[in-house]
Amino acid sequence: MRRLLVSLLVILPFIGIAQPVKITGTASGAEGKWVHLFVTKDFITSLEEEIAKARIDSSGHFSLSVDVSHVMSANLSIDFHRVEMFLEPGKSYQLEIAPMNYNSTIEINPFIQSENLHVDFRNEDPEELNALVQQFNVLHSNFLLLHFNDLYRDRNVALLDTFKFEIVRSFVSTQNTYFGIYIKYKMAALIQVAKALNPIKLGKLYFSDPPIYYDNVEYMDFFNQYFTKYMTATSRSLKFIDYPSILKGPSSYDALMKAMEADTLLRKTELRELVMLKGLKEMYYLPSYNQDNIIALLHTVANQSKFPEHRLIAEDIIKSLTHLKTGTPAPEFALQDRNRNTVTMKSLKGKPVLICFWTTYCQGCLSEMETMKTLYAKYGSKMHFVSICADREFMKMLFFIDMKKDFTWTFLHIGDQLELLKDYDVRSYPLFVLIDKDGDIYSYPADFPGKGLETAIEKLQNP
Repeated sequence: MRRLLVSLLVILPFIGIAQPVKITGTASGAEGKWVHLFVTKDFITSLEEEIAKARIDSSGHFSLSVDVSHVMSANLSIDFHRVEMFLEPGKSYQLEIAPMNYNSTIEINPFIQSENLHVDFRNEDPEELNALVQQFNVLHSNFLLLHFNDLYRDRNVALLDTFKFEIVRSFVSTQNTYFGIYIKYKMAALIQVAKALNPIKLGKLYFSDPPIYYDNVEYMDFFNQYFTKYMTATSRSLKFIDYPSILKGPSSYDALMKAMEADTLLRKTELRELVMLKGLKEMYYLPSYNQDNIIALLHTVANQSKFPEHRLIAEDIIKSLTHLKTGTPAPEFALQDRNRNTVTMKSLKGKPVLICFWTTYCQGCLSEMETMKTLYAKYGSKMHFVSICADREFMKMLFFIDMKKDFTWTFLHIGDQLELLKDYDVRSYPLFVLIDKDGDIYSYPADFPGKGLETAIEKLQNP
């Protein structure tokens, strides 16, 4: 059985030339909407990058094309409804997305779980990666449903051996390398649950010896589980290191890497640096660490690391940690005003900007905008006032402001740019943001107009 499992998990390098991938499909009920294709830039920050989008035509059909050089974990989305899929170089995919109500009046919020898209892959090859993963995940889910307590509470390791045999028998002829690694690290998580190996042996077996599979979702998921709080709590060799005294000055990178070498699991430079990046991301939010020092060290890795993947990850960590911080550029937008004219963030530069995200069904929004009216009368000549309506329908916004004749500042509609709510991390309404004349964040989230916003406006006007 062991030989069969090893043969299933043969590791081959992820090197290839970009090949076209085409996705075609139908999405009944989503006519006129956009379908977006995102990939995760890295699995430490989970930041996403849009690689393709297309308008769904009047008959519900869409088509996307993108060049792919290696297997990628992707998300296909319509509004905030998503489905995960894998893209393999040179493959074509035919999708049938089940009909659903895309125009529900339920609050539009990307941070409230939206119903997932239900997708059938048409004419799929049973050896195609999406089919393999789906088949394996059904077996895995059923096994956990029946035996989680047996593993977690009773440490019944024999059940793991039985499940391994079932997996080998089900996929013995499979040659897909990505899938082999996917299985290996999904099984590693079960071994961790059952404590079938002590943590040091587990880490050596799955991290010290094998290469790092940056693009494999299950490898990185297990990496993130295993190394969570590793530097500050889990590792016996590292948890007593005086990190605040190391994380300062231009030599902090060399000093930290040398200190971490005391952990025998991290002797390999590439793994040690990746664990360091994850640890720095966690330390940023702890009160005993200087955030500027952490950002400075991340810049060192982003500029000087020998590993291209780590330069990208460091840049993404910096971006995720400093997003919407004072002094960082405000996310761009191009939205329609009440007269259907396009207003961009860039066009507002030269004066400070107060942005309010709101909806017509938010009672608190109306109350705060009544107070905002007083601020506009006082500061309207010195700065821009912008209210961005997140209702699904443009006409709802128009009907509202037609009733409120004294709301004379700029009103914009979110339209189909729902990702803007993620860009500004809009988790509830209303949300106020103050932006300086250069287009950089001044205060996020800003106080409500009825609770001290004018004080911040005065400081912004008179720095």
